[in-house]
Amino acid sequence: MKYTLSVLVENHAGVLSKVSSLFARRAFNIDSLAVGITEDPNISRMTIVADGDEYVIEQLEKQLNKVIPVIKVRTYREGEYISRELSLIKVNCPAKQRLDIMKISELMGASIVDVSVNTMTLQFADTLERFETLCDLLKPYGIREIVRTGTVAIEKESRK
Repeated sequence: MKYTLSVLVENHAGVLSKVSSLFARRAFNIDSLAVGITEDPNISRMTIVADGDEYVIEQLEKQLNKVIPVIKVRTYREGEYISRELSLIKVNCPAKQRLDIMKISELMGASIVDVSVNTMTLQFADTLERFETLCDLLKPYGIREIVRTGTVAIEKESRK
């Protein structure tokens, strides 16, 4: 099962290396990693998506909390958070197929960010499931290249 961890860390050099080496030492793969400064310029948030069972994730949380520059670790449970991933998708696009790809783009909520004689590049920010749907729709046209960011996630506010 995939888990999404939010890790608040001190914003200084070497912190990413310490956190990623903790995963490497335990032979644990990171599926997605995104790091950015928070509303406080002294703190960064790492959003890590990893595959494992509850025991492994619990152990990782405990180990991460022991790393000195780590401030807080939180594992998001399904339904507790909103997540998005940004992707750029370059698709083969001869003139006769341009309208079809534009319709798919509009249907899925992707933006067209570049057009050339033979290609079209789409920008898409959404969930992994919707990204996979978009790719399935574009495969018949020929996907030339895909570039993706890591997942970013934020906790939903409780609805009281």
